[in-house]
Amino acid sequence: MSVVIIGGNERMVCQYADICKCYGCKAKVFAKENGPIRKKIGCPDLLILFTNTVSHKMVIAAAQEAKRSNIPVARVHASSAAALKNVLEEYCA
Repeated sequence: MSVVIIGGNERMVCQYADICKCYGCKAKVFAKENGPIRKKIGCPDLLILFTNTVSHKMVIAAAQEAKRSNIPVARVHASSAAALKNVLEEYCA
């Protein structure tokens, strides 16, 4: 299963990827916006938005791309490791 994480803390990017690997998921993490996000998302099985730490513009662009490509979106306010684990338990089970 492939996962794209948008938002979160820049210092936790490696931890997010390690947590996803523990659940058998391959992860791309975009902690901040560098260029158009639409082209970088690809076609994952799940899009996770950490809404507390990401710009409104980036949320809108990611949500539009997910809707266009029929990608399920999990919106999470907190950007902690525990919040990511809860989302992955729900979707990967």
